Amino acid sequence: MAKYKADPVTMQVIRYALEAVADDMGHALQRMGRSTIVKEIMDFNCAVLGREGDILAQAHLCPLMMFSLPRTCYNIVQHYPADSWQEGDVIMTNDPYLGGQHLLDVQFFSPVIHEGKHVGFVANICHQLDMGGAVPGGVAGGLTEIYQEGLRIPFVKILKGGKEDEELFSLVGRNIRIPEKTLSDFRAQIATTAVGVNRVKEVIDKYGLDIFQQSTQMLIDYSEKRIRRFISELPDGDYTGEDWLDDDGHSDDPIRLQVNVHVQGDTMKVDFKGTAKQVKGNINCPWSCSEGAVFYTAVGLIDPYMPINAGCFRPIEVTPDEGLITCPLPPGAVTARSQTMTKITEAMLRAVAPILPSKVVSGSHGQATTCSFAGIHPETGRPFGYIEIQGGGCGARPDKDGADGQDLHLGRFMNTPVEAVEMEYPVTIERYGFIPDSAGAGRWRGGLSMRRDIRFHADVTFARYSDRRKFAPQGIFGGKEGIKGDMVLNPGTDKEEHPESKGVSEIKAGDLLSLRLPGSGGYGPPWKREASKVRWDVLNGKISAESARDNYLVVLNPDITVNEEKTKALRDRASVK
Repeated sequence: MAKYKADPVTMQVIRYALEAVADDMGHALQRMGRSTIVKEIMDFNCAVLGREGDILAQAHLCPLMMFSLPRTCYNIVQHYPADSWQEGDVIMTNDPYLGGQHLLDVQFFSPVIHEGKHVGFVANICHQLDMGGAVPGGVAGGLTEIYQEGLRIPFVKILKGGKEDEELFSLVGRNIRIPEKTLSDFRAQIATTAVGVNRVKEVIDKYGLDIFQQSTQMLIDYSEKRIRRFISELPDGDYTGEDWLDDDGHSDDPIRLQVNVHVQGDTMKVDFKGTAKQVKGNINCPWSCSEGAVFYTAVGLIDPYMPINAGCFRPIEVTPDEGLITCPLPPGAVTARSQTMTKITEAMLRAVAPILPSKVVSGSHGQATTCSFAGIHPETGRPFGYIEIQGGGCGARPDKDGADGQDLHLGRFMNTPVEAVEMEYPVTIERYGFIPDSAGAGRWRGGLSMRRDIRFHADVTFARYSDRRKFAPQGIFGGKEGIKGDMVLNPGTDKEEHPESKGVSEIKAGDLLSLRLPGSGGYGPPWKREASKVRWDVLNGKISAESARDNYLVVLNPDITVNEEKTKALRDRASVK
């Protein structure tokens, strides 16, 4: 075997090797997945962890899920004795109160055994099509106990020594609506852990266990130092930001989310004092999700390209504050927790904006419009179910416009192609595109939101959760708000309805549902935007000529050229004010 030493070069080579392992696990899972939420939306993540559960590397996939894997793994290590692992074991769980997300996000862990010694784990977490419960697809807002939300699985070995537990598969299959798809996705997740175990072993075999462990420890220390160095350059102080959820799906009362950031030396402490207490509806956010939203925001502000591992989190202490919506107690319902996670990110960005103006972005659409449609396919007579997760506007940046039609902070989900949906389900996508004038005006414009109109050719149960109907995406440093979201059933007809943002209802064959996502805020005063950029936006249908005049103080001639004289007069008056 070639001789290596644990130095900075080897550390970086092993870093990228482990990231490649995690990425390859993700690509394997996508290829093997059966449901559109796996093979198209890519609502999953994969990781390599140390033997105590510390994260070593994650795939470049859905960030919000990654933070559950180490939190859950810490609890697994406490649950199973160190000598109880054998080759081919796979642990499954989805319990939000053991480190998980919501019940649809099922996690699989497999130990890495090297020469008879347990040296680490590989893991993945994936959103399933259905996990039973009161509503098909499980994404309904407004449920009031976790028992209503689906089958809750503690730590169980679904594979023991490489052999499936057939009784456990049968138990799960009897509690879900379309078992052939969900259990196939389970097996894809299991196979993905095998890919990861083999690839990690190859890295260890090449470098040797001692060099591997020394290098991964160096990597963790390296990330910690980078985070501490950045924090130490911030002014000490206490900073507060807030955002609001429209409601919890049970009551119409708005719900406050407050993030308090305390910087002292090279450490950052974050708490949620001032946040609403745990609510009856299911926007409560499990602790791993709330903690993860803080870590995600901090890393994004500091350096999103740095190695993401356990070292990143050591300088950042997050206080649980049990009994708040950010750290609920069982049996609190949590399915719609992504609404709260995104508000944590939004509020934390507002908190640190005064000290990091060149790093923060304006308010994004700040929610997840997640819909599940379930019914009987008229051509096959078989049950079907599919999930839509649609994106809105991304916040404007300090030096460029926001991205159009992006998924939520922490999500990074992919677009679901029209062709993929229409080939598999009895629907027609009649409209899919950006909404003009949906972005907040600013020196840098926010990103445009999306509209997706779905015509149904079968009766379906429509379960959903979304937000930003009452509180618009915030502008920053003089930027204006983006538009609020909406859902419209049969728009422009005498049957037009606006379904509540969180709930369950029925859609009839022939009905059309229009999903209209929130926009995003602008960054800086709109009248400071270059007139040529405003004209370009009008030419490309992103804003109207009326918005150009009213928001940006840019007057266009009939041929869509800038009227320099009138524009200057309007802007001069604005600068005097």
